[in-house]
Amino acid sequence: MDTGLSQYEQIKVGNMTRRTSGTAIAGLVVGVGAVVAAVGVGAWATAKASEARRVAIAKNEGTEALLNRLAVQYDQYMSQERAERLQGQITLSQSITDTISGQQSASQNQSTSVDNAVSQVMSQTFADAIRGRSSLNATPVQLYSAPQPCGCPGGCGCNGGF
Repeated sequence: MDTGLSQYEQIKVGNMTRRTSGTAIAGLVVGVGAVVAAVGVGAWATAKASEARRVAIAKNEGTEALLNRLAVQYDQYMSQERAERLQGQITLSQSITDTISGQQSASQNQSTSVDNAVSQVMSQTFADAIRGRSSLNATPVQLYSAPQPCGCPGGCGCNGGF
């Protein structure tokens, strides 16, 4: 069959056809490899995401357990604090009743005198601090300068005359 090509042209076209099909096969192999690699990377990423999700769920469960335990402790603390506050109110009411009825008047008088003494000492200390007395020496000190001879060349005592 005569194609109208010289022998050289026929060999050249055949060679180019062979190379093109080889390149196509190589491109197909590379393309399939890339798809397989992408599927592998996707599977790996999915496995890592699942692992991260499991870790996060475990941490959330631990945090939830800790918060529940703290909430129970807080409730117990608040109940205890309320009971103490109520008990303090009862004690205060009892003290007021006893004071009014006169049963604690002796101890109250003693407490009042101690409070007055402490108050006096505190006010005196404050007044001394304000006036600067708290920084004074117990023994007053005065500066003393011994008499000096006259500094004039003639010794006349005029303090600097020529």
